[in-house]
Amino acid sequence: MVAQGKQIGWYGLGSMGRLMAENLQKFLASNEHDLPLIYFNRTISAGSGLDQLGATAAGNFADLTTRSDLIFTMVSNDAVLEELLKPVIESEASIADKVFVDCSTLHPETAARVSAALAKRGATFLAAPVFGGPAIAVTGKIVVAIGGPRPAFEQVEPYVLNVIGRKVIYCGKEARSASLLKIGGNIVTLNLMEAVGEAQVFAEKTGLGTTAMEELITDSMGPVAGGYSQRLTTGIYAPPLDTRPGFGVSLSIKDARHALSIAAEQDIKLPGLEVSFRNMNTARDYAGECLDASSMYGVLRKEAGLDFFNGKSRGGK
Repeated sequence: MVAQGKQIGWYGLGSMGRLMAENLQKFLASNEHDLPLIYFNRTISAGSGLDQLGATAAGNFADLTTRSDLIFTMVSNDAVLEELLKPVIESEASIADKVFVDCSTLHPETAARVSAALAKRGATFLAAPVFGGPAIAVTGKIVVAIGGPRPAFEQVEPYVLNVIGRKVIYCGKEARSASLLKIGGNIVTLNLMEAVGEAQVFAEKTGLGTTAMEELITDSMGPVAGGYSQRLTTGIYAPPLDTRPGFGVSLSIKDARHALSIAAEQDIKLPGLEVSFRNMNTARDYAGECLDASSMYGVLRKEAGLDFFNGKSRGGK
């Protein structure tokens, strides 16, 4: 059951945020008693699809916050979120009883710090990182982990479950718990990307070919691993320079850095992630920012005597 009359705001229309916001607006439009989504983005033209669905643009983030009861954000990193929220937290304008829901991948200490700062102003913060890329987000089938006070979670869940995502995992009353789950999940993701890349380089160099390997990966290890293989064989790992990567390499490097820093604090060794982290950095140094996280594959290709780019990627032959 959706609580009627809640005004929802959304900030951040990148490759994931735009798709999630559009699914949310479609849901709001299908419930005649719900107010249309208010949105803002640094590049406001990114909201053209939302306009067509019936959403309305705010003048700026402060305007969005003033007019909204629940405020979703989806930004690139911790510093961007803290910079975005700082004027709101320091403003004399009341934010009492508002719920801020951040869907980015944050360091747990950032989530805790933001939560405490908003609580002092009478607002509530939920960390709500997501699992799944744009191809899954467009269908509303991502998984969302949410951490924060239960009453706020219960307000937000009807706008997330079967709207933005197929599954919601409640991680408890502390926002940082959801951030920990997301970072732990990314350890699996990046290790799996590395493993799939290694297998496909092995298949190509031995003459087996990538088609049979991809069929095996998909049918024996599931659609997630198969999807990572397709990022390689279709060239998505190194898309055209005018194309936004699905899971940008700089974002994945940031996520891996969070995991490695937490692991170091806890005396945990993550050798697989260390390899992935090194290869992603090497890929970015070689081919620039316009790369997917799976571009570690290009590094593996070079180390095996192949070209960084395959026949389907940009620069491929």
